[in-house]
Amino acid sequence: MDFEQAQYYLSQKPEAELCYPFDPDVLVYKVMNKMFALISPNGGKSPNQQPQINLKCDPDQAQELRDLFTAVIPGYHMNKRHWNTVILDGSIPPAEIERMIDHSYALVVRGLRKAELSQLLLHYPEEALFRE
Repeated sequence: MDFEQAQYYLSQKPEAELCYPFDPDVLVYKVMNKMFALISPNGGKSPNQQPQINLKCDPDQAQELRDLFTAVIPGYHMNKRHWNTVILDGSIPPAEIERMIDHSYALVVRGLRKAELSQLLLHYPEEALFRE
């Protein structure tokens, strides 16, 4: 999966909002004003100049993914226990990156306030919000 494909997949998540709070080259995707992904076409200011995406992740799963894929590292400039940086170098199957995005999105949606979650559930099926 390349930068454009990842960006498109992120934009298709229910109520995904794109903003640029850090830098014009760092795209932040939020749901209900909570960040679920941060993506950069050139690694932002990290030492790695390849496209990369930061995704929220369950801490146990985060470590398993780091052990499994060399292109998954602790979240750059993020809480390294709860975030991974995925280098989009083509070494990870696109379906696995989509699963990681779905997982990040679902974690953030589960953490929303009850009123915000209820609002989403009025407009979207649970399968769209909690796909992992």
